[in-house]
Amino acid sequence: MSKINKAELNPEIYRLFDRYVHSQIERRDFIERLGVFAVGGLTVKGILDYLQPKYATALQVQPDDPRITTEYVTYNSPDGGGEIRALLARPADAEGPTGGVLVVHENRGLNPHIEDVARRAALAGFTALAPDALTPLGGYPGNDDDGRALQRQRDGAEMLEDFIAGYAHLRGLSGVNGKVGVVGFCFGGSVANNMAVRVPELAAAVPFYGEQPSAEEVPRITAPLQLHFGGLDERVNAGWPDYARALIENDKEHSAHVYAGVQHGFHNDTTPRYDEAAAQLAWSRTIEFFTRHLA
Repeated sequence: MSKINKAELNPEIYRLFDRYVHSQIERRDFIERLGVFAVGGLTVKGILDYLQPKYATALQVQPDDPRITTEYVTYNSPDGGGEIRALLARPADAEGPTGGVLVVHENRGLNPHIEDVARRAALAGFTALAPDALTPLGGYPGNDDDGRALQRQRDGAEMLEDFIAGYAHLRGLSGVNGKVGVVGFCFGGSVANNMAVRVPELAAAVPFYGEQPSAEEVPRITAPLQLHFGGLDERVNAGWPDYARALIENDKEHSAHVYAGVQHGFHNDTTPRYDEAAAQLAWSRTIEFFTRHLA
């Protein structure tokens, strides 16, 4: 099989993959459509393997990094899924209370990449909590395909309650200064947007390529927002103009960054949709934003 060149990969493959991972087409249909691109030495299997996340080789902060401490905890979500398991990560050398960052996963549960993002937040000086919305179904199953299937079995409103309860748990922890923000990716970006609507005390929200709340809900937002979009993400970006208009009309504090030429999921460094320059810039902006609002 020929080595796949990311720059030369047909963009339609990414669009198909996005539709597949967001349950807009079934796996059989996805694979059949990939067959069109199995030319010039490429195979469907090779393309599938290339698109799959590579967790083992992409961790930026190892679980045993001495600069942070981590543990798995549980908290109660009475209006959601009950007892929810989460990764708690703290800076090892904090000299006083820190701000809290709730890290919300994509549509596949708490996988190794999102745990790594929580560790990155701890390394930046925050107490981070990354809940697993799949806890009521046994937790993240070890691969993303099964994780997506499980997450589709859960009620969206109940999962939102799980993360709101996670916010309350994090805010009440010893060593947290009472100021908590949220960062989320894809499904988690939608959760971050909706938490800004639902949680008046939320100190900051950073949705990465997340679907937007309705214009009617925007007046309820009190948290400052920093929003990140992939320039090629037609599906999510379609809702941004109306959301932007409502934020402006209601005088809500927000900033938005659109990264030209990058895909939905560009921050996830375990897949070929990752764009290093855009991801690093977006994360540096996120940390600066949290530093400003959670101090």
